[in-house]
Amino acid sequence: MKIRRTPWWQYVVALLLGLIAGCLLVQVSESSGLSLLGAPWFVSVVLLLLGIVVLVMALQVHQYATTDPQKRARLKPLDPTKAVYTLMLSKALGLTGAALAGWYAGQILLVLDHIEADYYATAVTQCAVAAVICLADMVIGIVGEWLCQLPPMEGPENPKMKAAKRRRGIASATAKTRH
Repeated sequence: MKIRRTPWWQYVVALLLGLIAGCLLVQVSESSGLSLLGAPWFVSVVLLLLGIVVLVMALQVHQYATTDPQKRARLKPLDPTKAVYTLMLSKALGLTGAALAGWYAGQILLVLDHIEADYYATAVTQCAVAAVICLADMVIGIVGEWLCQLPPMEGPENPKMKAAKRRRGIASATAKTRH
């Protein structure tokens, strides 16, 4: 199984889709009279804690994956399933962080005209804090995905092995033979 890095444009698409959805939420909220704006403080705290947990897990995977095999024997064994789950959490955190940052930024953009009202000022403050935390989660997701990257194995696809094979091929072609 080969897992590829998340392309940069997927983060941009998620951010833009979140921005559009946030703007639509403000329009629906203003036209219907429902109070849907803002982000409760506990949501920001949960998002921050989630980002910290994923970062710690990714650092553990990175430490285990990059440790010398002889020294790795002394470390507590890392379950491969945990490493894959950490990678998937990092990918999900990055994309979700981008979408939610756009969501909260969309709310901020359309409410700025009414910021003099206490309700809207509170909503802008809550959304700004949540958006910053979501951007941090997006960065943590991207970094976590990078940290879960395994170093190349010493198999035939390793760049060192490919270079050695090429050198052996060139050396045998240039060797003198006597007949």
